[in-house]
Amino acid sequence: MRADTADYRQLFLEGVPMMDTRAPVEFACGAFPNVLNLPLMTDGERQKVGTCYKQHGQQAAIELGHRLVSGRIKAERIQAWADFARAHPEGYLYCFRGGLRSQIVQQWLRDEAGIDYPRVIGGYKAMRNFLLDTTRQATEQCAFVLVGGLTGTGKTEVIAALGNSLDLEGHANHRGSSFGKRATPQPAQIDFENRLAIDILRKRAAGIGRFVLEDESRLVGSCSLPLELHQGMQRYPLVWLEDSFDGRVERILRDYVIDLCAEFVAVEGPEAGFAAFAARLTQSLANIVKRLGGERYQRLSAIMAEALAEQQAGRGVARHRDWIAGLLREYYDPMYAYQRESKAERIVFAGDQRAVLAYLHECAAGAVDG
Repeated sequence: MRADTADYRQLFLEGVPMMDTRAPVEFACGAFPNVLNLPLMTDGERQKVGTCYKQHGQQAAIELGHRLVSGRIKAERIQAWADFARAHPEGYLYCFRGGLRSQIVQQWLRDEAGIDYPRVIGGYKAMRNFLLDTTRQATEQCAFVLVGGLTGTGKTEVIAALGNSLDLEGHANHRGSSFGKRATPQPAQIDFENRLAIDILRKRAAGIGRFVLEDESRLVGSCSLPLELHQGMQRYPLVWLEDSFDGRVERILRDYVIDLCAEFVAVEGPEAGFAAFAARLTQSLANIVKRLGGERYQRLSAIMAEALAEQQAGRGVARHRDWIAGLLREYYDPMYAYQRESKAERIVFAGDQRAVLAYLHECAAGAVDG
């Protein structure tokens, strides 16, 4: 039998397959990428055992657990664990703290299926703490530079083009603005933090010590940036990305209209997908009505409604440019101009996408002290 492991670094670097034996409710609150939840107990069973533990002690709780998970139920769960173990002979299993639940699964696999399968010592909690430390250490030991710019300049494109970037919006499955929701849901907060930490871990293992981030607020949709990272972003040097007004309108049209509509259609089908897309776009504008003001909101909302009607009728997306341009001129640009002024002392470079990428590549090579 392979030995149990506490080498969390290697588990995440190699993306080792893992079986999570916690209850579904625990898994839903936070998990690791590409891990399969094959619980020892259902949520209801876990609740009964927990209540028994509080009222009658550990031994009574263990006995109740064995009664609840027995016979056909036990056989089905062992079969699922055995299928996973045979499909992933290099993998591991774990529970919350690496204690009783994972030990029971390990023992049942050995006794009932003849499979010796190792577990992760310390379980989920130890691996989670390792990832939290990974992010914390990076903020203390690595250099960071931010990419800022007006809405629609293509900051996300710059992040995607760099090998030393951390894609906060990608990990959060959100574009980071009032219109940033995708067709698919955002991850749980813990999942977001875990994905980011694993990204940092793998890049640092590849020798990267200088990271590029998009200049974000504390929240990317519903996902909150790790506190130490957000605090650092208030002082990191800033590169300012520029583009023409027309170029920005076209990029927003592509990202927030054409591509977002296609996302919804892919998920929900043509009719329901377009309806969901139109509702999302309309709600996104409504969400900033207080900041827009009533008159401006009514005007832009009417243009958006006309644009959606034309799009649905198959007459193209040209009308969308009008509300996008209005929103940029009257709302986003004044707001970002103020932000640029407030961060002026930290701006170390400004230019178009080609110039900014060239500068950041130099920084990554260590040729420029950013």
